[in-house]
Amino acid sequence: MEDNTLDPQLNKVTEEDDLVQHVNNPIIGLKPIIKKYLGVPNHADQIGSKFFFTDGEAKVELVVVTDEIIRIRLAPHGVFLDEFSYGVPKVPQEATAFTLFENDQEFRVSTGIINCHIRKADFFISFSDADGTVTNADAVPMHWEENVAAGGYYVFCTKDSAPKEAFFGLGDKPTDLNLRGKRFVNWNTDAYSFQWNQDPIYRTIPFYISINEGISYGIFFDNTFKSHFDFGAEESNKTSFWADGGEMQYYYIHGPHMMDVVKNYHKLTGTHPMPPLWAFGYHQCRWSYYPENKVRKIATTFREQKIPCDGIYLDIDYMDGYRCFTWNKKYFPDPVKMVKELADDGFKTVVIIDPGIRVDDNYWVFKEGKENKYFCRRSDDYFMEGHVWPGRCQFPDFTNPEVREWWGGLFQGLVDAGVAGVWNDMNEPAVFGTGTFPDDVRHQYDGYRGSHRKAHNVYGMQMVRATYEGLRKIMKNKRPFTITRAGYSGVQRYSSVWTGDNVATWEHLKLGNIQLQRLSMSGVPFCGTDIGGFSGEPDGELFTRWIQLGTFAPFMRAHSAGDTKEREPWSFGEPYTAINRKFIELRYKLIPYLYSTFWEHHRYGFPILRPIVMQEQIESDNYFRQDEFTYGDKILICPVLEPGQKSRIVYLPVGKWYNFWTLEVVDGGKEIEVETPLETIPIFVKAGSVIPEYPVMQYVGEKEIEEVKLNCYYIETEANSFFFEDYGETFAYEQDIYSEKKFAVSGSKTSYTIQQSMEGLYTPRYETYAFAVSGLPFNVTEIIVDGKPVTDFTVNDKVLEFKHSKTFKKIEIQ
Repeated sequence: MEDNTLDPQLNKVTEEDDLVQHVNNPIIGLKPIIKKYLGVPNHADQIGSKFFFTDGEAKVELVVVTDEIIRIRLAPHGVFLDEFSYGVPKVPQEATAFTLFENDQEFRVSTGIINCHIRKADFFISFSDADGTVTNADAVPMHWEENVAAGGYYVFCTKDSAPKEAFFGLGDKPTDLNLRGKRFVNWNTDAYSFQWNQDPIYRTIPFYISINEGISYGIFFDNTFKSHFDFGAEESNKTSFWADGGEMQYYYIHGPHMMDVVKNYHKLTGTHPMPPLWAFGYHQCRWSYYPENKVRKIATTFREQKIPCDGIYLDIDYMDGYRCFTWNKKYFPDPVKMVKELADDGFKTVVIIDPGIRVDDNYWVFKEGKENKYFCRRSDDYFMEGHVWPGRCQFPDFTNPEVREWWGGLFQGLVDAGVAGVWNDMNEPAVFGTGTFPDDVRHQYDGYRGSHRKAHNVYGMQMVRATYEGLRKIMKNKRPFTITRAGYSGVQRYSSVWTGDNVATWEHLKLGNIQLQRLSMSGVPFCGTDIGGFSGEPDGELFTRWIQLGTFAPFMRAHSAGDTKEREPWSFGEPYTAINRKFIELRYKLIPYLYSTFWEHHRYGFPILRPIVMQEQIESDNYFRQDEFTYGDKILICPVLEPGQKSRIVYLPVGKWYNFWTLEVVDGGKEIEVETPLETIPIFVKAGSVIPEYPVMQYVGEKEIEEVKLNCYYIETEANSFFFEDYGETFAYEQDIYSEKKFAVSGSKTSYTIQQSMEGLYTPRYETYAFAVSGLPFNVTEIIVDGKPVTDFTVNDKVLEFKHSKTFKKIEIQ
């Protein structure tokens, strides 16, 4: 099916139509563009969980997806497009009960949690919770305009916006965390050295979260055409979203908590598979490390400096004339030997692959693609060509499953050479001179054919999908590691992301902090920035403060352009080298906590980075806090974002928090001033937490783990923590070969109890926990583990330390 087909009825002007403008089309001449609105609903039908409402011409479909999610679709002339979505591969069917009610005023579809109201007077659609509180309501009926030039519709939805309503999400838009008062465009764009408020940039995530009066909901506008969002920019009391083609199709996702909205969004779009454990280490990248002796020198220096590192990246200069899946034998005469020697020293090699394939009949990749007609064509059936790094190129149509299968198989040689990860770049898609593909490029779109207007925003996602699926097949049971610059909602099923070509400025350090939080709340959890900035020159202080932020980014990678000075962790001398080493070592100590938090995302749909507003959404002041965030729900970080800053104000949510560095206990629910010398940033641990810690290693798996340290932070109530472990590189966790441990703690003024329960079939090889219990308000006289006393314990600086077998069930400290 094409994008849309025109209906001659759209050319008629009725009293209810708005004549908004004229388009001069060379074929049909001057033709009006008509804005048409839904009329009066006069009929309702039900087929299972689907409800259909019509005004006699237009039709609206309402689908009860789950008890918390309802999907709305609009067919201007009663015929819906075939159901297909890259964002939602399979619509869940999890609603437990739902009913249709009708009276003189409305149709109402209700689950036990939400209601969808269709007003009979004007086809206004609204949503309310079980108490009847309206959370979201149309300001005008859904409407559409004929798009004469493209042969389709512009589709529009406008909602009421409450005076204090706040909006979050849309991926990594480079602006304030709260989107209120702003307007955005989703059109994946190569945005080199993007600036504050620049839009669009690399990704399209048409999902936002609203919060008003402490109640939260989300809207996922699943439309791959160029889309637009207005959060009260044009009219302060209205929020709108619209697209330049396709269907008006959106999911209303009820909270009432922001966390619930994100979890339910992941029911639609999926979660990130567990990455290989080494991917949580520190990664070093540059455009470019070459020749081979340069790569070896970088690796050797990491080990000599004893700065942990797991990944080294090769940018486009490792290729022969920038031809993908080749090696430049001048720079890398024996890549298999080099990659093996790097691996022997603990380094994983990650290589870049772009979509542009050089037009060269002597180049095997181009020859295969040409012979099988795998490259994109324009409307006149000529191949689409454009210039990128290799020169004149053609581009695979990654929306074709046959092309994805072919592309995935091309990685066999790289995997055979020992390459461990793949980095997809330039896949917005970016083309020199023109920016991207022309609109008339045709795409197979998994059988639902359309133009580039329809496929542009999913091109990068389908490229990295092909990469991930190909690597998974080639690597058998080993987990692939992929990273992509462009993507669409659901890209998290295939890849990590980074925020693109940023700049070495303090402003971009602030932006990166916000962008990572926004990506995490938008359903893209495995994200990072180019530490130090891609372009420009950071000084030692800026780079070090960026390393400190990057320590708590899900994906930690330094990257820079080739025309800048080198910026490895030692590049700025002392004291910066020692501080950078300290924080990278901290990253490696915390890997078991970071990995456990990722498991909570993968299995339960929790976001990894959580802004303060997600902790306390009832407080409207928190709608505007954007510096502090938590990694999971146990560790709060407030990066230093200004040069020369010796102290800064930090807000702590309600509850008790431990200063990570001093173990001082602080009451939350207020702002405090924290000293910030260069060697520290504010880090706080939530009371009641149990934080697992590994010994420092130069790379993941360097040493056999003989014991795990459990850092326990006393609380005078009850709290729970999770600790996840598995093999770290296989998919055995999909067959329950994992260990998910739950630590339930409770305290009083005279005792502290830790109970452990476990799920899963994996047994770690170490036998011992080393406990470090902080904040006990009493002098310890007795420790009982599963009914037996432990006599070998010490108390140093008010930290109780002892060891015991990892198989304990209950520890009582008195």
